[in-house]
Amino acid sequence: MTLILLFFLQQTKDLKCATRLLSENFENMSEAKKAIVRELGFGGLMHIPPIRVHHKLLKELANFFKLGKNTLETSYGFFKVKPSTIGAALDLNASRDLFPDKVSYKELSEENKLIFRRFQGKTLKNLTDEMISIGVENEQDRLMFKRIFILYIQMAFLLPTTINKISPVYLALIFQMDKITEDNRRAHVLNFIIKGIINYYLKKKNQSTATFLS
Repeated sequence: MTLILLFFLQQTKDLKCATRLLSENFENMSEAKKAIVRELGFGGLMHIPPIRVHHKLLKELANFFKLGKNTLETSYGFFKVKPSTIGAALDLNASRDLFPDKVSYKELSEENKLIFRRFQGKTLKNLTDEMISIGVENEQDRLMFKRIFILYIQMAFLLPTTINKISPVYLALIFQMDKITEDNRRAHVLNFIIKGIINYYLKKKNQSTATFLS
């Protein structure tokens, strides 16, 4: 149920759910790269199936979601959506604080500014191509693969938006690679779900108002 709710946020008019491509990309990864993904704490995402759920069902789930209580309330009972629920569904950790805020270019070191510019403006397709093509034979390439994957998984699945270019919010994580396994991904994804549902309600309310006034 949690996965389906998450998919709702990814199946908007401008952004389709990327679970099929996610599954295909994991299948095409070498074992060495899969080992790195597990090391980063994202191994559970390899088992996400390429689910297709009817859009009407997804809308119904969003309509049944009660903000404030964070529950899905139906005639058959209620389902509490908590960080631990997200963790169980996606096998994500909850070690410390939320993901860091978006990075400020001016505050970066010269070395990190080079990394920032390297990824600035990249699209999901750019990241996918680089993730598949890069080798991981040495430590430098392994570190670059980690950065590419961290950006890819946020953009493709965990925190997708309708903008097909890397956001400064995504870039923040790649400058804290030594703490990458400590972030509270469960709570961050839950906050993302709640924010998406709020936006859905606001959009629906605006559409209703526009229809009434017309």
